[in-house]
Amino acid sequence: MIAVQNKFAWEKLGLAIICIWFIVGGIFHFLKTEFFVLIVPPYIPYPYAAVYISGGFEIIGAISILMPRVRPYAGLGLILLTLAVTPANIYMWQNPFLFPNIPPLFLSLRLVLQVLLVIGIAYATHVMAIFTKPVPLSSTH
Repeated sequence: MIAVQNKFAWEKLGLAIICIWFIVGGIFHFLKTEFFVLIVPPYIPYPYAAVYISGGFEIIGAISILMPRVRPYAGLGLILLTLAVTPANIYMWQNPFLFPNIPPLFLSLRLVLQVLLVIGIAYATHVMAIFTKPVPLSSTH
């Protein structure tokens, strides 16, 4: 019984951290747009649009993981979004001289943090439930 309570507590803590992470991050896409535009790799077109769209999806995803009915789908969306913005983090890591106010160690740790974030999202939002639910063979309703 204690193990179940601990698992539930960890999931709730994970949801809270993920929600705060993405809401704050999403808001900063709008408040600090110029910084986020700078980290968009040059090969990605329309950097302002990319920043605004990703910021909006961060906020939508963060709010959506609080709704149990859509939580796994919102979690999948946040994982895909995290993967979609990975090129920006890699670009920063490969070009630390463009970001002199950010310690190179932080840029390296940020990549590790992204992997942990994806794992945390998958765990806390039960993303795998999307892929493991039985699919009805026929509809008789």
